[in-house]
Amino acid sequence: MREGIMDTELVLDAHAAIGESPTWSAAEQALYWIDIKAPALHRFDPRARAVRSWSLPAEIGGFALVAGRAQALVALRSGLFLLDLDTGEVSQAAPPPFDPRRHRFNEGACDAAGRFWVGTMFDPLDPKGEPAERAGLFSFTLQGGLRGEPDASELHNGMAWSPDGRTFYLSHSQRGEIFAFEFDARSGRLSGRRSFARIASELGVPDGAAVDEEGGYWCALHGGSRLRRFHSDGRFDRDIALPISQPTMCAFGGPDLASLYVTSAADGLSGEDLRAQPHAGGLFRLTPGAKGLTRSCLVV
Repeated sequence: MREGIMDTELVLDAHAAIGESPTWSAAEQALYWIDIKAPALHRFDPRARAVRSWSLPAEIGGFALVAGRAQALVALRSGLFLLDLDTGEVSQAAPPPFDPRRHRFNEGACDAAGRFWVGTMFDPLDPKGEPAERAGLFSFTLQGGLRGEPDASELHNGMAWSPDGRTFYLSHSQRGEIFAFEFDARSGRLSGRRSFARIASELGVPDGAAVDEEGGYWCALHGGSRLRRFHSDGRFDRDIALPISQPTMCAFGGPDLASLYVTSAADGLSGEDLRAQPHAGGLFRLTPGAKGLTRSCLVV
C-alpha cells in the first residue's frame, strides 16, 4: 500500500461540527462549503482569506450553486430550499420526500446537465437504538421537481461523475462500499450498478469524493485520517495521510484546479482526540499532483 505524506495547509481553522461539501466557484475564485450541524453555508475567499456565512433554519446535507444567479439550492432536513445569497432569505422548492424526524438529506451534487442529485441519511431526531432504515436517492430540477432514483441506502455519500460523464459514483458509507453506475447524461437515468471499491472498516468509511481530469476517484475516509485515490477501474492507487481523523470530502479548486480542498469534522471526537488534533473541523488544502474537474451548477 502506498501512503504519501505531503504538506497539508490549514487554510481555515473553522472548528466545524461537520464540515462538508466543498464546492469551488470558478467564476468567483472562492470555495463554498457547509457545516451540517451549525447549520450554515459558508464562502471562503482564499485570496482575501475572508469568510461569509449564511445561517440556515435546519440541518443541511448538501447544496448546489445556481447558474447565473446569486442563489444556492440547499438540501435541508425540512426539504429543498432556494437560498438568496444577497438577502439570506429561503423559499421552499420541494418538501422532504421522507419523514424528517427520521431521515435527512445527505450529500448533493449536480451533473453536467445541471440536475441536482441528493442522497439521504438515517439520522433520527430522537435516537432510541432502533435499527437504521434505508431511504432513497433523488434528482431534482426546478421544472420537474424531485424524482426518485433506483437506489436506497442508510447513508449516501461520494457522488461524482467520470470526466466523460458516463459513470456516476455513489457510496453506501455504512456498508463501506462505493458503487459505479452507467449514467445517461441526456435522460439522467442510472443503470448497471456495480461494485467499484470496498473500504475495510478499520480504515474508516467512504465519505465525500472528487474526480480528477484523468478519471481518478479521490475519496475521503472518515475515521481513517486519509484520502484514497482509485484508478477509474477501481484499482487502488495511493493514500494521502491527513492531520485529522475525520476528513469528510474533497474538492479541486484554485485558478488551475490543481489544489485539493478538504473539509473535516470534530463531531463525536473525545476530549483526548481534540487535544491530539486541535484543528479538527478545519478546512485544509494540499497539492496532490493532479488537476480536477469543475463541479456543475443547478441550471434554471
